[in-house]
Amino acid sequence: MTTTSKPKLPFEVWALVAGAFTVALGYGVVAPAIPQFALEFGVSNFAASAIVSAFAGMRLVSAPLAGWVVGRFGERASYTVGILIVAVSTGAAALAQDYTQFVVLRGAGGVGSTMFTVAATALLVKLSPPNARGRVASLNAAGFLLGGLLGPVFGGIVAGFGLRAPFVFYFFMLIVAASVVAIALRNSKAAGAPSTQNSQLQPMSFGAALRIPQYRSLLLSVFSFGWSSFGVRVSIVPIFVAVVFSGDAAMAAWVLAAYAAGNAILIFPSGRWTDSLGRKPLLITGMIVLAVSYAAFPASPNMLVAMLAMFVAGAGSALANPAQQAVLADVLGGRSGGGVVAGYSMASDLGGVLGPLVAGAIVDFAGFGWAFGVTAILLTLALGGWTLVSDMHAKRATQP
Repeated sequence: MTTTSKPKLPFEVWALVAGAFTVALGYGVVAPAIPQFALEFGVSNFAASAIVSAFAGMRLVSAPLAGWVVGRFGERASYTVGILIVAVSTGAAALAQDYTQFVVLRGAGGVGSTMFTVAATALLVKLSPPNARGRVASLNAAGFLLGGLLGPVFGGIVAGFGLRAPFVFYFFMLIVAASVVAIALRNSKAAGAPSTQNSQLQPMSFGAALRIPQYRSLLLSVFSFGWSSFGVRVSIVPIFVAVVFSGDAAMAAWVLAAYAAGNAILIFPSGRWTDSLGRKPLLITGMIVLAVSYAAFPASPNMLVAMLAMFVAGAGSALANPAQQAVLADVLGGRSGGGVVAGYSMASDLGGVLGPLVAGAIVDFAGFGWAFGVTAILLTLALGGWTLVSDMHAKRATQP
């Protein structure tokens, strides 16, 4: 039977949400400075943008390793070591003397980023109460969102001290995040090494998860989501603003801010609805909204309409994203599964890496309409995947 009372969230959840906010705040400060700092070494615009790809590429290829590390050493050690790798590589990047050093250090940061991301997600899905998995996912997303919104505000101040200053700021933010989580989880049995845990549930392997239809739909869904929200949105949308509206970086920032606003308005209600209505209604609705908004965006006649389209896309993202993490938790059912979480992370990262590359090539050969149209088609395919599977949460809720 279902319950209307709100289950109390484990303290580990709040520690990880605080860590997410701190990491996102620091990244929001350093992100704009990364390509600009690369240009200081006298490289081309392509080489400067490749710094971002190096980080994302290393996140992608190191995901299986991260899953193994989490399964072998536990979430607490994996999170702490991973975030310290990012901290050290970021601090060292502030001292980089040439482009090669900068690329290598950012690539190393990508490895650490995957480790702490997989560890945090694995612990969140393991500890989320069955009737609060959507709520936990929305809290975690809100931590990243708030940090990402405040980051550029601090970034403008920090950048005034030079292009190396944001890297130093991010270094200290990562140290704070690592300290908060390490101290908060020091006595957590759930976050320790598997050998110290008393769970009667055997860890789930990636192969076992692949035999579950909901997990296969989830991989397609997060790939499409990564392609659109983490890839096309941050790369092709600013180019569209510059080419079609002759807009500068500030105008592009306003369009992206509209997306964040739509996301912020629905992120908390979405978590509650995911738990009360089930995962499937939110996933289907969110994917429909995303597909329609991305398909309509290139037809925007002016900046106001473009901002409105991105606002709607942000709302669709808020509906779908917590439900995706909740499905991951449903699949694992309280078990450990570093490889399962790594596969989830890898699918999202693959979409984020391929999205800008493929959509950018389509823009060059066929125009913006086709690029955003392909994105909408991918989201529609993910929508179709969810219509073909049952809602694991709904089935459990009806059981006595």
